[in-house]
Amino acid sequence: MKLPFLDRDDETRRLRRLIGRKQGAFGVLYGRRRCGKSRLLREVLPAGRSVYYVGDDRQAALQRRSVAAEIGRLLPGFDRVPYPDWDALFARWWAEAPSGAVLVLDELPALVAQSPELPSLLQRYLDGYDERRLHLLVAGSSQRMMQGLALDRAAPLFGRALEILKIGPLPAGWIRRALNLRAAAKAIEAYAVWGGIPRYWELAADHPDLATAVRALVLSPLGVLYEEPSRLLLDDLRDAAQAASILSLIGQGCHRAFEIAARLGKPATSISRPLQRLLEMGLIEREMPYGTSPRSSKRTLYKIADPFLRFWFRFVEPERSRLEAGKVAAVERTVRGGFSHHVGQAWEELARASVPRSEIFGRRWGPARRWWGAGLDRRPLEVDLVSESDDGRALLIGEVKWTAPGAAGRLLGELARKAERLPPAAGRELVLGLWLRAKARGKTGEHVITPQRVLTALR
Repeated sequence: MKLPFLDRDDETRRLRRLIGRKQGAFGVLYGRRRCGKSRLLREVLPAGRSVYYVGDDRQAALQRRSVAAEIGRLLPGFDRVPYPDWDALFARWWAEAPSGAVLVLDELPALVAQSPELPSLLQRYLDGYDERRLHLLVAGSSQRMMQGLALDRAAPLFGRALEILKIGPLPAGWIRRALNLRAAAKAIEAYAVWGGIPRYWELAADHPDLATAVRALVLSPLGVLYEEPSRLLLDDLRDAAQAASILSLIGQGCHRAFEIAARLGKPATSISRPLQRLLEMGLIEREMPYGTSPRSSKRTLYKIADPFLRFWFRFVEPERSRLEAGKVAAVERTVRGGFSHHVGQAWEELARASVPRSEIFGRRWGPARRWWGAGLDRRPLEVDLVSESDDGRALLIGEVKWTAPGAAGRLLGELARKAERLPPAAGRELVLGLWLRAKARGKTGEHVITPQRVLTALR
């Protein structure tokens, strides 16, 4: 099912301004696969003066023929002659294309893999024909290669782009509209599986409910997303096996670098580079307690940033033998047993992400983080959410639980006792909040924030 075009207002505005310039312009789009780069390009391209081509793994001569065929739709007869090299093809395009025409080379890394001379060639045409009103847009899913081709100082195309857009996942608030979910709690559960990847939403929309979609798309060895993590890693990494091993360990509960290294049988220093690469790709993220300097690594935890990958490495990767033996129903029971806890992790992250984007209890707040460590009484303490008010006068202390509202009174009391032991809270004005699946009754309900409010903020 094709979804409506959602969000991307700023990206759309920037691209339309770029291709509306009176002089030729160059733009770059990159980011993880399935985030909607191609859909965004198709939405902004002007009808009647654009050429769109997606690179693939075929040899250069075949790809030139395909590019010429696409150009032939705009310039009749363009594809009637063979082009011995890319220089000949681009020379004719830059000479004959109408004013304001847009050439899009999607999946540029695939083209460059067959024709390494392309970046230098494109640089020459961009520099030599800048007085002509012809626009070039390039895009790609390999973040490493796109950065090397256009963003690295040594790259031929460096410094020539007027727009460089990294296209990431959509905010969680849009999943309700995408999947036509009336209940906000159901949207949170869906987001805990699919994350913010528009293509996953599109695939899920073809199924009547979440469980059916998960079975067909993820748990079945024939499912479209069964091998998805491998494809993502191969886009950007030469050693995908090591990255997959690290993600697997994090997914199974190893969150410290030394724990991961020990399980791999390697010194901690040997995994610093692959960890950094996964951070750059946005597949994992570092978590530090509220108030801790980012330069301090002693209390750093690593976690999988993407909800879908977290689901896959938690429920699919450990069960691949059973799944490939046809034991899908048995694995589904395992998923049901741990799903509430999995959703709870996503709910915590969404609650924290929503704090600086909305007014809570009459105030505006800064970024929220978790806090853990020794309390003022030297006993272990963990608080789900801590944030400082924009005016610096108050501290928001929150408990985030994917639980029934009947426990709200008890949770509020426990939170108040935690706040008394929390070191950053000493001497501060405190505001207590509960992020729960549904509203609570009575005065306790005044402290409760529900999925509806969180999803509204995250749009």
